Amino acid sequence: MHHELIDICFNFTHSAFRRDETAVLERAIAAGVGTALVTGSSVEDSRYGIEVAQRYPEHLYATVGVHPHLSRDWDETSYTRLRELAAHERVRAIGEAGLDYNRDYSPRPTQRHAFVQQMQLAAELGLPLFLHQRDAHGEFTALLREHRNALAPVVVHCFTGDLEQLDSYLDLDLHIGITGWICDERRGRHLCDLLPRIPRGRLMLETDAPYLVPRDLRPQPRDRRNEPAFLPHILSTVAACLGRTPECVAEDTTRTARDFFALG
Repeated sequence: MHHELIDICFNFTHSAFRRDETAVLERAIAAGVGTALVTGSSVEDSRYGIEVAQRYPEHLYATVGVHPHLSRDWDETSYTRLRELAAHERVRAIGEAGLDYNRDYSPRPTQRHAFVQQMQLAAELGLPLFLHQRDAHGEFTALLREHRNALAPVVVHCFTGDLEQLDSYLDLDLHIGITGWICDERRGRHLCDLLPRIPRGRLMLETDAPYLVPRDLRPQPRDRRNEPAFLPHILSTVAACLGRTPECVAEDTTRTARDFFALG
């Protein structure tokens, strides 16, 4: 039985998808994942994401933003260029933006600057915000709190945090994205206990493909490449954690994503 699902984080600009782009999408559609958001991680990547989304207008939308890893490339033209890209009809959110102090691929002050600028852009355009946070919870929430009132809906994608982090996000009226991380019995079990705390209208599902193949997926893809077709596997784990049917969880999370990204 297929449920209509929306993958809110599909890194479809990744080179891993170029050789069989159409087949990947066909498998997703066959699995009931008829809609996905192509995630932007730099100005150029966001431009390409729009291009890819335009190739499959029935199924794909895009986000435009600069990932904290790449925020070292933020310059005085970035805001204007992102604003121009955001005017495209396929674009539904600003991001992936935020802070990542786990890898520090970009200097922290640069990360903070790019994050604040993208919050200001989202506020100016009235677009939802798609966020990434890793090992930077304190500063991330402090900056968000300063800007939250000016912002449309906000989602923290790939949530892997603890109870305290979840509660502070819910207090800020944020949406929560859950990936296949929850399918990893070594590091994702705590998420199972936290899921019931997320209000029904705030939970969304995502693969973060090609990353984060669900660890308990059988068979495992040969090239370790995650894809949207595996979203129903994540759905069934989430539904089991919530003690609800996959049908109900699919209906709720799909409705939430439609509302959040204004997908009609």
